[in-house]
Amino acid sequence: MAGTTTETFAERLTGILNGGALSLMISVGHRTGLFAAMRGHPAATSQEISDRAGLSERYVREWLGAMVTGGIVDYDAPAARYRLPGDRADLLTGVGTNFAITAQFIPLLAAVEDPIVECFRRGGGVPYAKYTRFHDVMAEDSSQTVVGALETTILPLVPGLLDRLHEGIDVLDVGCGRGRAINRMARLFPKSRFRGYDISDAAIAGARAEANRHGARNVRFEVQDCAGIADREAFDLVTAFDAIHDQSRPDAVLSGVRRALRPGGTFLMQDIRCSSHLHNNLEHSFAPFIYTISCMHCMSVSLAAGGEGLGAAWGEERALEMLRAADLEVLAVHHLDHDVLNTYYVGQPRT
Repeated sequence: MAGTTTETFAERLTGILNGGALSLMISVGHRTGLFAAMRGHPAATSQEISDRAGLSERYVREWLGAMVTGGIVDYDAPAARYRLPGDRADLLTGVGTNFAITAQFIPLLAAVEDPIVECFRRGGGVPYAKYTRFHDVMAEDSSQTVVGALETTILPLVPGLLDRLHEGIDVLDVGCGRGRAINRMARLFPKSRFRGYDISDAAIAGARAEANRHGARNVRFEVQDCAGIADREAFDLVTAFDAIHDQSRPDAVLSGVRRALRPGGTFLMQDIRCSSHLHNNLEHSFAPFIYTISCMHCMSVSLAAGGEGLGAAWGEERALEMLRAADLEVLAVHHLDHDVLNTYYVGQPRT
């Protein structure tokens, strides 16, 4: 930013405002099914797109105005027809990298702006209960980064783990949310036994409902503050997907993980990929997004529970430090091509 003129900075601010507005409209396009309704179809009028999606044409036409001027949808002005090119549709409706799913975090976080502003003045935080749809969006996000890649990419990070899961072991998922990952594992590995802990009653209810829909009898869920894990040498595998940095007492959670693991057991942790040091994140393409989510949610919910407010940008250096402090030996650290926002850590109890 050194040497930036007032004019160029104003242009940058204009881009930021437009980007924020488009993030909201991308979220709307995802939730209303408009991107899905346009994918793979030739250019169509706003009425044809509205009919296909089962929506009000007047709203769809205004939404299309944002999409066209934002360079997302192409527009044939003489014919008044709109088209979503295939390469853009892949990034807005696909599996694995779907920016429309992630865009939902922007309106979700904006809904708590007032209480967050008040926290700036008086300290403290905003509790989980104030974040409507949070677990729904997290479940969707988990589906694209974790659930679909479990068997092919993530679980194979631990040598021999797939074979052991097929043979039958005991597994705990810490901060399981709506249970998408652990329910998927329960279906993939019917001989293994799974348990999920989360502090949210609503999330656990959703996890149980999904397990019941699929008739999974080898998984159970409990409402539990993960800082108070009481299990002793009960599990062969403990997982934590995008959960540790949100905890009120992450040090206690990691110590509980260590105690819950049997000798030779494995801890598989996914968390935000960044550095613990701000200056190392200057070139990180998602750094503003990470710090914003941290300020507006991750840090705040921890502080609301009387925690330390570790935040999403705790970084790899701090993560490694805390894992070792919990007497967990870090065997490997992985960056996966399909998940640019997260780092995967493999650890085991120190002997």
